[in-house]
Amino acid sequence: MFPLDYLIAAALLSGPPGLDDPPGSVAVYAGLLPTVQELAVSWEILDPREARFLFSRPEDFRSDMSLLRQRRVDLDGAPPLHDCQRFPPREAVSEMLAFNRAYRELIEKCQVAGAAPGQDYQETLREVDRLYQVWDAVRDSRCEYYYITVRRQALKKVRTTIGDAAFYNGHYPPHVPVWRFQRID
Repeated sequence: MFPLDYLIAAALLSGPPGLDDPPGSVAVYAGLLPTVQELAVSWEILDPREARFLFSRPEDFRSDMSLLRQRRVDLDGAPPLHDCQRFPPREAVSEMLAFNRAYRELIEKCQVAGAAPGQDYQETLREVDRLYQVWDAVRDSRCEYYYITVRRQALKKVRTTIGDAAFYNGHYPPHVPVWRFQRID
């Protein structure tokens, strides 16, 4: 069973983001603030590194509580942080993205030289850019110096973009449209 402090902290964090003040004065909740922070960290709506800044001043109680409530809403349904382990390390993803940009540049040069057909050119660029966006979000999710909330938002973007089945089954798109590559014999 949960101690009463955790139930009150959960109720405070679960309120709507625009809610003015919880009933009572800030002083009433002062003793609960460590529990609110602990719960917010466990819900992954607060990074442990930023916990020391929230609720540090009584006059910021309203805005800090509103911030956490808004994050709870924004991250509703976002994958937990540990899901970033599904993907390659950040350094590998950065190399993939560098290749994506080099491939895009090559396609642009082919268009300038007249070697790429007009319709396929535009479609290929859209595919390259879409894949870049997916893998850029993957890179953000693997960036350990970003706050947990930023990393979870990136995971949510990846999952939304590629779909739940692909995300959870490990069927990730390539970092460039390999279906556009031609075999040279």
